[in-house]
Amino acid sequence: MAETVPCFHCSEPVRPDSAIVPDPDHPERAFCCHGCKAVFETIHSEGLDNFYDFRTAAAVTPRSLSRADIERLRELDHPVAQEEFVAPVKGGLEAQLLIGGITCAACIWLLEQHLGRHSGVQSFTVNHTTQRARLVWSPDQTHLSDLLIAIHELGYTASPYHTDEAELALKAENRSAIIRLLVAGIGTMQSMMLAVPLYFEVLSDMSPEFVQLFRWFSLLVATPVVAYSARPFFSNAIRDLRSRHLTMDVPVATAIGLAYVASAWVTFFGGEEVYFESVCMFTFFLSLGRFIETRARYRAGLTGAAMGSYQPRVATRLQGEESEVVAAHQLRPGDRIRVKPGETLAVDGVIVAGQSTLNEAALTGEYLPESHGPGEEIFAGSINGESPLEVQVRQTGSRTRLSGILRILDRVQAEKPHIARMADRIAGVFVSRVLIIAPLVWIGWWLAGADNAFDITLSVLVVTCPCALSLATPTALTSATLRLRKLGFLPTRGHTLETLGDIDTVVFDKTGTLTEGRLHLLNVAPEGDLSEQQVLAIAAGLERHSEHPIAGVFKGMAEEPVEQVNNHLGQGLTGSWRGKPAVIGHREFVSEHVGRALTPPEDAQGIDLWLAIDGQVQACLLIDDRVRADAYDAIRTLQARNISTVMLSGDRSSHVERVARELGIDEAIGGASPEDKLARLQSLAEGDHKIMMVGDGLNDLPSMAGASVSVAMGSATDLTQLRADAILLSGNLQLLVKAIDASRETRRIIRQNMMWALGYNLLALPLAAAGLVPPWLAAIGMSASSLVVVLNALRLSHGHADPAPADNPQQTTSDGKTATVT
Repeated sequence: MAETVPCFHCSEPVRPDSAIVPDPDHPERAFCCHGCKAVFETIHSEGLDNFYDFRTAAAVTPRSLSRADIERLRELDHPVAQEEFVAPVKGGLEAQLLIGGITCAACIWLLEQHLGRHSGVQSFTVNHTTQRARLVWSPDQTHLSDLLIAIHELGYTASPYHTDEAELALKAENRSAIIRLLVAGIGTMQSMMLAVPLYFEVLSDMSPEFVQLFRWFSLLVATPVVAYSARPFFSNAIRDLRSRHLTMDVPVATAIGLAYVASAWVTFFGGEEVYFESVCMFTFFLSLGRFIETRARYRAGLTGAAMGSYQPRVATRLQGEESEVVAAHQLRPGDRIRVKPGETLAVDGVIVAGQSTLNEAALTGEYLPESHGPGEEIFAGSINGESPLEVQVRQTGSRTRLSGILRILDRVQAEKPHIARMADRIAGVFVSRVLIIAPLVWIGWWLAGADNAFDITLSVLVVTCPCALSLATPTALTSATLRLRKLGFLPTRGHTLETLGDIDTVVFDKTGTLTEGRLHLLNVAPEGDLSEQQVLAIAAGLERHSEHPIAGVFKGMAEEPVEQVNNHLGQGLTGSWRGKPAVIGHREFVSEHVGRALTPPEDAQGIDLWLAIDGQVQACLLIDDRVRADAYDAIRTLQARNISTVMLSGDRSSHVERVARELGIDEAIGGASPEDKLARLQSLAEGDHKIMMVGDGLNDLPSMAGASVSVAMGSATDLTQLRADAILLSGNLQLLVKAIDASRETRRIIRQNMMWALGYNLLALPLAAAGLVPPWLAAIGMSASSLVVVLNALRLSHGHADPAPADNPQQTTSDGKTATVT
């Protein structure tokens, strides 16, 4: 067979006489096809030749795009096609893509550099684990199809991200990790079975021929372990060396490679010791530690995919009396759909007919169904309970609230917090020192005339591998984030989880945060002949003709028929009930109709609304916003943890004072403008306080920007949620306490892991250097250290009983603490 040369781009073999060599001065740049040549020229013209230095695997052979392929990509420019995977962001559009053909980190570097230089591209990032890309571009400067074609021209593929495809990719990756682990496990058992008789001289009269036979069998067993199970360590180590960034893969690959090559040399040419069992054991235990760590990431990825699968692909659209099943992406705002019992809502919308309970666990983390009726907004991913609903569509595809949550999760998982970066730096320093110490140990023992100098050096490399440092920190952060997401607390920034643990002051907005943000009927004080039920029915009959927020209090109540209703804006309503004049409204308005001054009850709180019939006052109705049911317990628990509570509100001070007194808040300021709120937060920050700001309105944005951590309620505006560091999806304020506890527990576990890992390495290094630790025991020790910290970190993914708040007799009742009101 004629000699072949590798293609410079894809490494496929090509005969010299058929190779394409565009530059005679560089004969090594031979290409198998014009596609590889075109890709190289594109990379070279943009000054990205470092791609060929950094890559650790061959690139894929590019496939030339046919006219049909280009037309298929051009179809993705249509707004209808983009509804499922494109969402508007500040200054442009954001697309979620699935990239194919990635073989190593250099591929990601090339893609990000190449796309980043295209006009109109604001950002392009690729997640190596999931091979998902986030592309943000300006549609007025370039088309999405042009950018996808540019990706294809490099030899990769790009397609819209769909949860089904992502889940398949995650399962394939997980399956591959399991197979690698099984191969290493079987190899470990077989090699140990062969090594034990030699180590412990079980067969004392074993002939040299049998010893050599055992070695050949051990080589046969260890080879697939090194070639297959340990291959990721070697590829990662080569990548790290080329990029001059040391990680734990460098000493791992060095130890495995040296031990295997030395053992193979002894097997072929003779010698004293072989280390096949140590190679297999080292690979198995290290792979086991990594597999446990990646399981947390795998579960997190499946959680995101499962959330995406909550959004069904089809829906039942109503057209008059007719109905048809259509694809969800064909729905438009304003369409009406029917959601049957047991079905999952495909869009965000408003109920126009029907009453049912909805399971909104995918959105809020609350597994108890909530009842919803006409006029209420519901969201994609909610599961309908017992009755059919008719829903008017508001948002579809990538614009739904569920899609927004998925995008936030992707962003958080892509960001690396400070504590994780610090662990990587420590591990990198440790690796560099180990790579210096190991040769010095060998030289020292060799000069001393020791026969086991290689054994000792191998033990030093293995026992001091900083696997625990590199594995445990990301596992802890991923587990804690996944646990909080299940509860209904969604971090939106990488620093949120580690910053929460420092919080010593929580600042609340009032309306919509500590209160429900809507008016309720607190009390009815009858003053005439009518019963309370008749008073409420007449009031409901009058208020049904008003659009004022007060009218919402009476929705759903039984109504008395009221005729000739007139709306007096900002004052009240008048009408005729059973032929008698009826009036409802504010105190001054009703006073004019009854001809006397009205005085509310002494203990009246909130807005006093008056009802009069035929010139006679019948009742005083007290209306106001209501404190959230969980607010008091949340405040009390925060204070039990020595966390100060402050309320800043732009509302009237009398209502602020009542809410503060009812909840026992430490400090409350009413009538505060956004500038006042920010000034107060800045004064707290100057006192070295770490502040959490919780709000739901646009007026809270300035003060949120001045806080260490900002939390938006689940009912907050989109802009407020976009700017916040976390979103309280369920609106349950008790989750603030659980988030702070989770952060502190995460920090405690990470500290435990780092102390254990560093302590183990500092203790094991001198023992190994002294020749007291054989290679097989070093492999067990290193792996056990990694497993301890990984399993310790995985405890975060399982909730535990919340610690009981500290006993404090002054906080046993809601008015047991006096608030300071400014």
